[in-house]
Amino acid sequence: MGARRELKWALEKFWSKRATEEDLLGTAKKLRKQHWDEQHQAGLSYVTSNDFSLYDHILDTSCMFGLISERFGWMGGNVPLDLYFSQARGSDSQPALSLKKWQNTNYHYLVPEVSDAVCFQLDSTRILSEYKEAAALGYQVKPVIVGPVSLLSLAVPATSSDESDPLVRLHELLPYYEKLLNELSAAGADWVQIDEPVLNLKLSKLQSEGLIHAYEYLAEHAPGTRLLLASYFGECSHNANLALTLPVAGLHVDAVSSPDDALVFAKYLGAEKVLSVGVIDGRNVWVNDLNQSRKLVELVLEHITDEQLWLASSCSLQYVPHSLEHEESITAQVRPWLSFAREKLGELHVLAEAISSGEVDEALNKHQKRIAERVSVKGVVVEDVRNRVAKELPTLRLQRLPYEERRKIQQETFKLPLLPTTTIGSFPQTREVRVKRAEYKLGDVSELNYVLFIREEIRACIQKQEELGLDVLVHGEFERNDMVEYFASGLEGFCVTDFGWVQSYGSRCAKPPIIWGDVSRANPITLKWTEYAQSLTDKPVKAMLTGTTTLLQWSFVREDISRSEVSEQIALALRDEILDLEKAGVQIIQLDEAALREGLPLSESAREQYLEIAVKSFLISTSGVSAKTQIHTHMCYSEFKDILQAIIDLDADVISIEATRGRMTLLDHFDDRHHVNEIGPGVWDIHSARVPSVDEMVGLLELAMETIPLERLWANPDCGLKTRGWNETLAALSHLVRAAKIVRTRHGMPLCHEESDRH
Repeated sequence: MGARRELKWALEKFWSKRATEEDLLGTAKKLRKQHWDEQHQAGLSYVTSNDFSLYDHILDTSCMFGLISERFGWMGGNVPLDLYFSQARGSDSQPALSLKKWQNTNYHYLVPEVSDAVCFQLDSTRILSEYKEAAALGYQVKPVIVGPVSLLSLAVPATSSDESDPLVRLHELLPYYEKLLNELSAAGADWVQIDEPVLNLKLSKLQSEGLIHAYEYLAEHAPGTRLLLASYFGECSHNANLALTLPVAGLHVDAVSSPDDALVFAKYLGAEKVLSVGVIDGRNVWVNDLNQSRKLVELVLEHITDEQLWLASSCSLQYVPHSLEHEESITAQVRPWLSFAREKLGELHVLAEAISSGEVDEALNKHQKRIAERVSVKGVVVEDVRNRVAKELPTLRLQRLPYEERRKIQQETFKLPLLPTTTIGSFPQTREVRVKRAEYKLGDVSELNYVLFIREEIRACIQKQEELGLDVLVHGEFERNDMVEYFASGLEGFCVTDFGWVQSYGSRCAKPPIIWGDVSRANPITLKWTEYAQSLTDKPVKAMLTGTTTLLQWSFVREDISRSEVSEQIALALRDEILDLEKAGVQIIQLDEAALREGLPLSESAREQYLEIAVKSFLISTSGVSAKTQIHTHMCYSEFKDILQAIIDLDADVISIEATRGRMTLLDHFDDRHHVNEIGPGVWDIHSARVPSVDEMVGLLELAMETIPLERLWANPDCGLKTRGWNETLAALSHLVRAAKIVRTRHGMPLCHEESDRH
């Protein structure tokens, strides 16, 4: 996105018609050059091309090979930008492609749709021009592309009635990969990196056979191209036999996630291939233990020659911030332990020089000293926190009253109608809100004036929700810059950055905080704003908190203690917050776990432990609340079926989930498990720049009723509304409330006799 999110601003200007296509492409070209310059200046042998996207690299690959759903009306040929962005953001006539989390990251990719009408083709214009851009600067360039088996494995049939696996069309796609590789070779590309992250997964028979067929085909038909086959994010040694026998010139393994993979692949590599060892962590921000990395590489070199060895980051560096250069908020004690993308390039060069020279130089010793000093810094280990975890956790009763008993109590308490309407939490954050928050942070606005400003935003938001006729209100979250960073700022053991932005999808970026020490809560974080909102209305106001697993997954987590220890510390801090809210009379509390699925390990053997920790942390946080207190949670853009039992085990009274783009199909999984708690499937895709009609929402709610009884359904958007404008928000929520009324009228009477008056 650029060190200062230059691409974000360029995209949003283009979408709002404040900039031309030429302006946008000019910014993109400038950023590519800057990034190539940084790689070269750090001493890398190759710079990488085709790793830059205007929105999403999977969408780019789909467009390059003509994998475009027929519903977007594409007739072949080059893909213009308006069609490209229509797939990503939706249009007046068509919803956008579905978003899913990329592997176990917080990056979202757009899911390709395959139908019989899709005819593959090749448009290599962009990838060739970017390769030539970099080569013209005098750099050795390694283009990177998503492999054919992974691309089709990520795709879905265009209609729910089509049960065919997109991989059956692999033989149709391969000739276009052949053509692309031959064009890159003719342009001068010596190596092409081809990513097949499916190698980290348990492969289906079709995937295994597809990998063999694909790379035998490409070896025969594109013999002039040396392929570096790459996998990342987890262990792939379980597929080592397959990977090692594929006819490619080299393999890349993630030696951070699984150091053993590097040794397994080195031992059986053979004399003709290169091994790229990913020793610099591309997923976290701590300085690398270069001595440890060096020892691993020396073990690798017992099996292969120096000429066969490449050193690399474990994965793309898009998952970490750009640079530490302009960071001022990070304390002096924490800063020396950190390494962002630009610093990681330097670490890679230092490691390569040390291995090449055979000497332990000053840079390696400096890194080792930084790591050793951490344990002695105040705040890293806090005995009060650790004693509390040891003494209090064993005494907690994690199970609440059975749900059916709670449900009766809550119905009597809240007297909500059938199909209650609510939102996920945040409301539009206008430029005025963002500016005021920035001014307060800089000290240009007094605390009193800032509080008065936020209170007025909350008052107006409550009034708008009452006028709309929503049943359960929220305060709008105008004081929050981000659902994770806001809580991190209120917890000990976290620090936040100034410019540590990481792309989530499109122009959306997050600024993950850093967990560097033991975690505790000194003071309430959300209480004053929620209390104030509740004082403005007789309707229930839902308090909004971010759950432990999401705080962990969307932060850079310390590595000197176990994840379970960090999780327990955070869960107890959130429990304090929840009990304070309940004591103040707040009776509906939402604990968001939007990232529960994305943190699921790729290795199936590690999943059970991860889910046990995640569920336990949620139950710790919600333990001790009364049966009257209704606990909600929210999740979005996930493969819920993979974690369904864990979701059920959370025992939240209500779960709200993203369901619009999938047209409610995920509800089948809840029904299959006889989940009896209440569900709010989203009926408005807030990530798309369109307002759905009342009829569209009614249709989605009636689809949901085919699986979930009306008395267990809520109506809500897919996610928070922070990024939407007020006009579209009010229009869409008005449609949502009207849709709920229509469904109530058609299918049942409201539980609350006052419902008609309230609306």
